[in-house]
Amino acid sequence: MCALLVTPAQHLQPRSRERELTVRSLSEPEYLSFLSRHGRASFLQYPSWARVKDLWRSERVGWHCPDGEIEGAALVLYRQFPGTRKYFAYLPEGPVADWADPDLDRWLTPLMGHLKSAGAFAVRIGPTPAYRRWDAATAKAGTGPGRQISDVLATEVDPVGAALADRLRTRGWKRCGGEDDGDAQPRHVFRVPLAGRSLDDLWSGLNQEWRRNVRKATKAGVETVIGTAGDLPEFYRLLRITEERDGFRLGRSLAYYQQQYEALNAESPGRMRLYLGVHQGEILAAHTMIVSGRRVWYQTGASADHHREVRPSNALQWRMLSDAHGLGADEYDMRGVPSTLDPDERSFGLLRWKLGTGGQVVETLGEWETSMDGYANTALYKAFQAYMARR
Repeated sequence: MCALLVTPAQHLQPRSRERELTVRSLSEPEYLSFLSRHGRASFLQYPSWARVKDLWRSERVGWHCPDGEIEGAALVLYRQFPGTRKYFAYLPEGPVADWADPDLDRWLTPLMGHLKSAGAFAVRIGPTPAYRRWDAATAKAGTGPGRQISDVLATEVDPVGAALADRLRTRGWKRCGGEDDGDAQPRHVFRVPLAGRSLDDLWSGLNQEWRRNVRKATKAGVETVIGTAGDLPEFYRLLRITEERDGFRLGRSLAYYQQQYEALNAESPGRMRLYLGVHQGEILAAHTMIVSGRRVWYQTGASADHHREVRPSNALQWRMLSDAHGLGADEYDMRGVPSTLDPDERSFGLLRWKLGTGGQVVETLGEWETSMDGYANTALYKAFQAYMARR
């Protein structure tokens, strides 16, 4: 490791060169080796995600100590601004860095220099530390007309996340989507801790309604099976039904999910899994799960309008939770939830459903943006924001 213990006298000296970091491009084997050692990188930071987002140019970069050791890494996606040779640089849920390091410039300065030399006029990052957490009981007790999760005293405030947010603000970075909402990635997610818990602990963590519904599915004969790429059209058909019923639109095509399934599993077999809830030979629900390192994500869920009384989605989630536990994951991330705690809001139903697993609402730091130095870059960044707003 290149980090040094610093004595009080050394604080008065110029920064040691042994702590300096430089950024350069990484080969895919170098990059994957680092992610494997790290173990907690988001699936959005794996090379396979660049193959899903094939309309973006991509690059893998690493932070190096003078001795050549890799201290951090990132997948960078570059989107060209029409009519120019300039790019918007995006690091989804990245970089994979030591965010607890109080010397933030040690990381940001070489990154910004590298991206600027690659033609970037602005950059968006997604720091991974959490900001605040609310356990299920606290969130449930805080529900009421017009209430937001931010109105409720958090169960836990992450000191690393809180300090990092302040450091980014003082350096001119802007939080995307305001203070309550996300942007490309959800601001509020729902996570079920798995580390140190048995399956019995997880079962006990479900509320009574969830346990009753899982038992109901079992009694009704719902089977939970892992599907194949050939089942993706049925998943997509159910997804369109779900979007219509629940009033949302993800805007993804069947080809997108097929490409995602192929790319992620080509990189690591079993990285993306399709779970099916089957009742009397019919697929009533289909959910996707993604695995990387010690983390597991429930990504997208879909279900039919009929036979909802046999609770196929509860059965699928219990199977996926159990499989995540069996894989040795530290947590099961159920992805985005709304910030509302108002039971009369239509979107609250999704949060209510996830609260039943006994996990936590987690406010992430969200995504942060800044433009590169210079009037031209600032002007281009404003034009890019206006362009994206019109799309």
